[in-house]
Amino acid sequence: MAEQKATNITWHDHRVSSADRQTLNGHKVAVLWFTGLSAAGKSTVANTVDHKLHARGIHTYILDGDNIRMGLNKNLGFNDADRTENIRRIGEVAKLFSDAGLIALTAFISPFKADRDQVRSLFKNGEFHEIYVNASLETCEKRDPKGLYKKARAGEMKNFTGIDSPYEAPENPELVLDANTRSIDELADDVIAYLASKGLLSA
Repeated sequence: MAEQKATNITWHDHRVSSADRQTLNGHKVAVLWFTGLSAAGKSTVANTVDHKLHARGIHTYILDGDNIRMGLNKNLGFNDADRTENIRRIGEVAKLFSDAGLIALTAFISPFKADRDQVRSLFKNGEFHEIYVNASLETCEKRDPKGLYKKARAGEMKNFTGIDSPYEAPENPELVLDANTRSIDELADDVIAYLASKGLLSA
Protein backbone atom coordinates (compact mmCIF):
# COMPACT_ATOMS: atom_id res chain seq x y z
CA MET A 1 0.00 0.00 0.00
CA ALA A 2 1.42 3.38 -1.02
CA GLU A 3 2.06 5.91 1.73
CA GLN A 4 -0.20 8.96 1.84
CA LYS A 5 2.32 11.81 1.96
CA ALA A 6 0.10 14.86 1.47
CA THR A 7 -1.88 15.87 4.56
CA ASN A 8 -3.56 19.14 3.57
CA ILE A 9 -6.07 17.54 1.18
CA THR A 10 -9.82 16.94 1.35
CA TRP A 11 -11.95 14.49 -0.64
CA HIS A 12 -14.51 16.34 -2.79
CA ASP A 13 -17.80 14.68 -3.67
CA HIS A 14 -19.34 15.62 -7.02
CA ARG A 15 -22.94 16.39 -7.92
CA VAL A 16 -22.88 13.91 -10.81
CA SER A 17 -22.47 10.40 -9.40
CA SER A 18 -21.25 7.20 -10.99
CA ALA A 19 -24.84 5.97 -10.92
CA ASP A 20 -25.90 9.06 -12.88
CA ARG A 21 -23.26 8.32 -15.50
CA GLN A 22 -24.30 4.68 -15.75
CA THR A 23 -27.88 5.77 -16.40
CA LEU A 24 -26.70 8.19 -19.08
CA ASN A 25 -24.48 5.56 -20.72
CA GLY A 26 -27.16 2.88 -20.56
CA HIS A 27 -25.01 0.17 -18.95
CA LYS A 28 -23.33 -0.75 -15.69
CA VAL A 29 -19.69 -0.10 -14.81
CA ALA A 30 -17.13 -2.87 -14.64
CA VAL A 31 -13.40 -3.39 -14.49
CA LEU A 32 -12.33 -6.42 -16.51
CA TRP A 33 -8.90 -7.36 -15.18
CA PHE A 34 -7.22 -9.69 -17.68
CA THR A 35 -4.26 -11.47 -16.07
CA GLY A 36 -1.95 -14.21 -17.34
CA LEU A 37 1.53 -14.90 -18.61
CA SER A 38 3.20 -12.85 -21.31
CA ALA A 39 1.91 -14.04 -24.72
CA ALA A 40 -1.16 -15.67 -23.15
CA GLY A 41 -3.34 -13.40 -25.29
CA LYS A 42 -4.52 -10.86 -22.72
CA SER A 43 -4.20 -7.76 -24.91
CA THR A 44 -5.60 -9.49 -27.99
CA VAL A 45 -8.65 -10.79 -26.14
CA ALA A 46 -9.19 -7.43 -24.41
CA ASN A 47 -9.01 -5.61 -27.76
CA THR A 48 -11.48 -8.01 -29.31
CA VAL A 49 -13.89 -7.66 -26.39
CA ASP A 50 -13.51 -3.87 -26.59
CA HIS A 51 -14.34 -3.95 -30.30
CA LYS A 52 -17.41 -6.11 -29.76
CA LEU A 53 -18.68 -3.95 -26.90
CA HIS A 54 -18.11 -0.76 -28.87
CA ALA A 55 -20.20 -2.20 -31.71
CA ARG A 56 -23.02 -2.64 -29.18
CA GLY A 57 -22.83 0.98 -28.03
CA ILE A 58 -21.05 0.21 -24.76
CA HIS A 59 -18.66 2.89 -23.46
CA THR A 60 -15.26 1.29 -22.83
CA TYR A 61 -11.55 1.98 -22.51
CA ILE A 62 -8.50 -0.32 -22.54
CA LEU A 63 -5.55 0.07 -20.21
CA ASP A 64 -2.74 -1.98 -21.76
CA GLY A 65 0.47 -2.91 -19.98
CA ASP A 66 2.97 -1.81 -22.63
CA ASN A 67 1.05 1.36 -23.47
CA ILE A 68 0.85 2.48 -19.85
CA ARG A 69 4.58 1.90 -19.38
CA MET A 70 5.22 4.34 -22.23
CA GLY A 71 3.57 7.17 -20.30
CA LEU A 72 2.11 7.08 -16.81
CA ASN A 73 4.42 4.31 -15.61
CA LYS A 74 7.50 4.90 -17.74
CA ASN A 75 9.59 5.45 -14.60
CA LEU A 76 8.94 1.88 -13.39
CA GLY A 77 10.98 -1.23 -14.10
CA PHE A 78 10.22 -4.91 -13.56
CA ASN A 79 11.54 -5.66 -10.09
CA ASP A 80 8.95 -6.75 -7.52
CA ALA A 81 8.51 -3.29 -5.97
CA ASP A 82 8.03 -1.61 -9.35
CA ARG A 83 5.58 -4.29 -10.46
CA THR A 84 3.52 -3.66 -7.32
CA GLU A 85 3.52 0.11 -7.89
CA ASN A 86 2.64 -0.43 -11.55
CA ILE A 87 -0.48 -2.36 -10.59
CA ARG A 88 -1.39 0.06 -7.79
CA ARG A 89 -1.40 2.98 -10.22
CA ILE A 90 -3.42 1.07 -12.78
CA GLY A 91 -5.94 0.12 -10.14
CA GLU A 92 -6.43 3.78 -9.25
CA VAL A 93 -6.79 4.75 -12.92
CA ALA A 94 -9.30 1.92 -13.46
CA LYS A 95 -11.23 3.24 -10.47
CA LEU A 96 -11.48 6.66 -12.15
CA PHE A 97 -12.79 5.07 -15.34
CA SER A 98 -15.31 3.15 -13.30
CA ASP A 99 -16.44 6.35 -11.60
CA ALA A 100 -16.83 7.85 -15.08
CA GLY A 101 -19.39 5.14 -15.87
CA LEU A 102 -17.26 3.12 -18.27
CA ILE A 103 -16.32 -0.51 -18.65
CA ALA A 104 -12.54 -0.53 -18.24
CA LEU A 105 -10.51 -3.41 -19.64
CA THR A 106 -6.99 -3.92 -18.32
CA ALA A 107 -4.38 -6.25 -19.81
CA PHE A 108 -1.51 -6.75 -17.37
CA ILE A 109 0.47 -9.80 -16.32
CA SER A 110 -0.08 -8.60 -12.73
CA PRO A 111 1.76 -11.66 -11.40
CA PHE A 112 1.19 -11.23 -7.67
CA LYS A 113 -2.07 -12.22 -5.99
CA ALA A 114 -1.69 -9.61 -3.24
CA ASP A 115 -1.47 -6.82 -5.82
CA ARG A 116 -4.58 -8.00 -7.64
CA ASP A 117 -6.45 -8.37 -4.34
CA GLN A 118 -5.44 -4.84 -3.37
CA VAL A 119 -6.92 -3.52 -6.61
CA ARG A 120 -10.09 -5.54 -6.04
CA SER A 121 -10.48 -3.86 -2.63
CA LEU A 122 -10.88 -0.48 -4.36
CA PHE A 123 -14.20 -1.49 -5.89
CA LYS A 124 -17.70 -2.27 -4.77
CA ASN A 125 -18.96 -5.86 -5.02
CA GLY A 126 -19.74 -6.74 -8.60
CA GLU A 127 -17.53 -4.06 -10.18
CA PHE A 128 -14.17 -5.88 -10.36
CA HIS A 129 -13.92 -8.98 -12.53
CA GLU A 130 -10.69 -10.97 -12.55
CA ILE A 131 -10.34 -12.80 -15.86
CA TYR A 132 -7.59 -15.40 -16.00
CA VAL A 133 -6.29 -15.88 -19.53
CA ASN A 134 -4.94 -19.35 -18.90
CA ALA A 135 -2.18 -20.36 -21.28
CA SER A 136 0.60 -22.70 -20.23
CA LEU A 137 4.22 -21.58 -20.18
CA GLU A 138 4.85 -24.01 -23.05
CA THR A 139 2.08 -22.41 -25.13
CA CYS A 140 3.35 -18.90 -24.41
CA GLU A 141 6.94 -19.79 -25.26
CA LYS A 142 5.84 -21.30 -28.58
CA ARG A 143 4.02 -18.07 -29.44
CA ASP A 144 6.60 -15.61 -28.08
CA PRO A 145 5.62 -12.86 -30.58
CA LYS A 146 8.11 -10.35 -29.15
CA GLY A 147 10.93 -12.83 -28.63
CA LEU A 148 10.93 -12.11 -24.89
CA TYR A 149 11.02 -15.70 -23.68
CA LYS A 150 13.97 -16.38 -25.95
CA LYS A 151 15.82 -13.42 -24.46
CA ALA A 152 14.91 -14.45 -20.91
CA ARG A 153 16.10 -18.02 -21.49
CA ALA A 154 19.36 -16.63 -22.86
CA GLY A 155 19.85 -14.49 -19.77
CA GLU A 156 19.41 -11.25 -21.70
CA MET A 157 16.36 -10.24 -19.64
CA LYS A 158 15.97 -10.43 -15.87
CA ASN A 159 12.83 -10.61 -13.70
CA PHE A 160 10.80 -12.15 -16.52
CA THR A 161 7.56 -13.69 -15.31
CA GLY A 162 7.45 -17.44 -15.72
CA ILE A 163 11.22 -17.77 -16.12
CA ASP A 164 13.03 -16.14 -13.20
CA SER A 165 10.10 -14.30 -11.61
CA PRO A 166 6.96 -16.09 -10.35
CA TYR A 167 3.40 -15.90 -11.59
CA GLU A 168 0.73 -16.53 -8.96
CA ALA A 169 -2.31 -17.80 -10.83
CA PRO A 170 -5.71 -16.58 -9.61
CA GLU A 171 -7.36 -18.89 -7.11
CA ASN A 172 -10.97 -17.76 -7.52
CA PRO A 173 -11.25 -15.61 -10.67
CA GLU A 174 -14.64 -14.56 -11.95
CA LEU A 175 -13.82 -16.10 -15.33
CA VAL A 176 -11.18 -18.48 -16.69
CA LEU A 177 -10.41 -18.45 -20.42
CA ASP A 178 -8.70 -21.49 -21.92
CA ALA A 179 -6.18 -19.77 -24.19
CA ASN A 180 -4.32 -23.00 -24.98
CA THR A 181 -6.84 -24.38 -27.45
CA ARG A 182 -9.61 -21.84 -28.13
CA SER A 183 -9.59 -18.96 -30.61
CA ILE A 184 -9.50 -15.28 -29.70
CA ASP A 185 -13.05 -14.75 -30.99
CA GLU A 186 -14.32 -17.66 -28.90
CA LEU A 187 -12.64 -16.27 -25.79
CA ALA A 188 -14.01 -12.79 -26.46
CA ASP A 189 -17.50 -14.20 -26.91
CA ASP A 190 -17.12 -15.99 -23.56
CA VAL A 191 -16.38 -12.63 -21.93
CA ILE A 192 -19.38 -10.96 -23.60
CA ALA A 193 -21.64 -13.83 -22.51
CA TYR A 194 -20.31 -13.53 -18.96
CA LEU A 195 -21.01 -9.77 -18.87
CA ALA A 196 -24.53 -10.32 -20.20
CA SER A 197 -25.17 -13.03 -17.59
CA LYS A 198 -24.25 -10.54 -14.86
CA GLY A 199 -26.60 -7.89 -16.25
CA LEU A 200 -23.74 -5.46 -16.92
CA LEU A 201 -24.64 -4.54 -20.49
CA SER A 202 -27.76 -2.59 -19.56
CA ALA A 203 -28.42 0.10 -16.97
